[in-house]
Amino acid sequence: MDLVIAGTLSLLVIAILVAIAARRLSLPYTVGLVISGIVLALAHVHTGIRLTHDIIFEVILPPLLFEAAINIHWHELRRDMLPVLVLSIFGVVISAAIVCTGMVWLLAWPISSALVFAVLIAATDPVAVIAMFKDIGLTGRLGLLVESESLFNDGVAAVLFGLALSWTQGNAGGAVSAGWALVSTSGGGILAGLTAGAAGLVIAGRTADHFVETAVTVAVAYGAFLGAEYIHVSGVLATVSAGLLMGSVGLRGDQPQFGLSGQGRSFAVEFWEFLAFIANSFVFLLIGMTAARIPFAELGYGALAIAILLVLFGRAMTVYPICLAFRWSSSAISRPEQHVLWWGGLRGALALALVLSLPASLPLHDAIIIATFAVVAFSVLVQGLTMSPLLRALKLLPPSDSN
Repeated sequence: MDLVIAGTLSLLVIAILVAIAARRLSLPYTVGLVISGIVLALAHVHTGIRLTHDIIFEVILPPLLFEAAINIHWHELRRDMLPVLVLSIFGVVISAAIVCTGMVWLLAWPISSALVFAVLIAATDPVAVIAMFKDIGLTGRLGLLVESESLFNDGVAAVLFGLALSWTQGNAGGAVSAGWALVSTSGGGILAGLTAGAAGLVIAGRTADHFVETAVTVAVAYGAFLGAEYIHVSGVLATVSAGLLMGSVGLRGDQPQFGLSGQGRSFAVEFWEFLAFIANSFVFLLIGMTAARIPFAELGYGALAIAILLVLFGRAMTVYPICLAFRWSSSAISRPEQHVLWWGGLRGALALALVLSLPASLPLHDAIIIATFAVVAFSVLVQGLTMSPLLRALKLLPPSDSN
């Protein structure tokens, strides 16, 4: 226990130093954390904390998902709900199909391994995406589109990942049973989240103590996620649904019997912003420290380049055709915004959480892990570093912005 506490404190101190340095160097905070983690690993610095599926899923994801969800305004999301859902659902399927096909044809991977890798890497990760856009100060409709899509499509990818893994192990049924599993897992997660959020609103409405109100939001965020996972439905969608409900009704609603007090609202928003900062700091430091120890050469740099290019191509074939379908509607997305949706489709903690849960018996188990870490490292370092210049070139970010 002492080692865990010491390791946690050391990571916190490092995160503070990186935050200060990143601000002075005009470097995205998340990129600075990953680079720092790589340097620490190469210097053989051990904190006693490892990046695992349980740490990401049970500790890191709930606060990050909930904080992002409570800050999304429902009336704004409702206007773009159709393109967001299409990108989230069909986009994951299209991207996964392209990556799976490419890995089979170009690298001769068995279809089971290619399918699992393609599904887990298909969704843009809310942890990486939201952290990056907070760094560069992107707001407005474009920020809403990118953030809300990343929140929804990772839930779809997590569900599809479970189905793909079951299929590779011979436990999946036919198309009907797979479809029902997808609907029940996703719908069950949403229902569980709305139930937890509604219960939290009722309880929070019975007190004006801002500490108690904020404690209720913590119980809802973690309770929705862990409760949904316990009953085998989507914990990601549960937390996002709970956050959307509590944000729309509890933080911005006009029903006092269901909302937080004025002081509770401001305190809760600041508390979750701080908690998201801590969670982001830990996960990106651990990503860097873990990536530095991955033997990328074992898979071959040519194969890694193919995997990265396939992921980028799959994302492009998702964004541009789908956006074209909305070209003449009120939900039209401009070409510069499409470029950002494509290049801003980062992969991160969710993909790592899924890949770290793979059974060792899966064919090409180690190769899938190596390829996943390579894609994530490219996303955070290359795409993350070039996003701000891209936004300026597209005139979507003020030139005076220094982030």
